[in-house]
Amino acid sequence: MDTIEKAAWIAHTLIALLIIVLVLLQRGKGADAGAAFGAGASGTVFGARGSSSFFSRATAVCATLFFASSLTLAYLSSQSSTAPASLLEDAPALETEEAAVPELNEDMPVSDLPQLESAEESVDLPELEEEPAPEEE
Repeated sequence: MDTIEKAAWIAHTLIALLIIVLVLLQRGKGADAGAAFGAGASGTVFGARGSSSFFSRATAVCATLFFASSLTLAYLSSQSSTAPASLLEDAPALETEEAAVPELNEDMPVSDLPQLESAEESVDLPELEEEPAPEEE
């Protein structure tokens, strides 16, 4: 693997983990109802609305970085041609014993050729008895 590709994979993984953490830290939509009745969030580091806007902006930035790293990894993987063009190129050749087939000469009689198994085998079918047609009255 290339050094640039390794760095892109590491960055991609770290961004994904950061997105997971940021999403888990955010409050749900119903969490703002407590602030309306005096459950003071104004004493926090980010202010009354600062933490929600900070986390949502950080998530948006991380999502953009994740998208860019995904495109970078796709481009890098399309440029590297480490895989063989065909899986059969590297496959070992199997040596099989060929059936002894006599060489054909124009002077060789047909009776000396090996008999081939016929695809159509004769099958004895029972004869169907014909029923007489019903008489019309």
